[in-house]
Amino acid sequence: MKYLLICAIGILVQLLFIKVEHDKKYLPAVILKGIASLIFVVLGFICAQKSVNTEFARMVKMGLIFGMIGDILLNLRYVFEKKGTLIFLIGILVFLTGHIFYLLALLPLCTNKLLAFIIGLILTILILIWIFSKIEARMAFKIFGVFYIGAIVVMSSVALINYFNNPQTNSLIYLLGAILFTISDIVLIFNTFGKTSKFYLRVTNLLLYYLGQLAIALSLLFI
Repeated sequence: MKYLLICAIGILVQLLFIKVEHDKKYLPAVILKGIASLIFVVLGFICAQKSVNTEFARMVKMGLIFGMIGDILLNLRYVFEKKGTLIFLIGILVFLTGHIFYLLALLPLCTNKLLAFIIGLILTILILIWIFSKIEARMAFKIFGVFYIGAIVVMSSVALINYFNNPQTNSLIYLLGAILFTISDIVLIFNTFGKTSKFYLRVTNLLLYYLGQLAIALSLLFI
């Protein structure tokens, strides 16, 4: 029950952040985003106390921490507009680091790493071809996008293989988090680099992302 309560509080703070950001109150929005992100980090640390796989838990906790830092950086770009592009790229790099930690958590559990990487590579190529056919972005963003999407899609592919090989609660919840994460990031790319930015896409991106982080944190209860 306490885990669901923490999730509910986090979602409420995230919704409040979305409203404040939409009202263009960017400094309060950064603070609220940091609090919402801290909540999924705290959830991860609490759930990790139940985990028997300490190395898995350690990697996931690192991923959650880097996710929190990335959250704060991505919203700081609105506070410091002149350095917005640089802050955005650093934020994406921090998120990429978080995804790598999530991947490192999964790999020791994967019994068919080659198949997972092949699936991840094929899906990454197809997704990037689709995305780049729909958006216009500077080369720096495209380069970051290749590595970023590649990391999260490969992570999701490994999570998928893990679930098929070991269909337990932990692997299912982690897979759900990875899928939500992937969809969220694709929505973020289209809303950031598309012709027009739409509020409903911003809400979709932020809610799916937050639910994904919560799911990954909750997965620690079952391993």
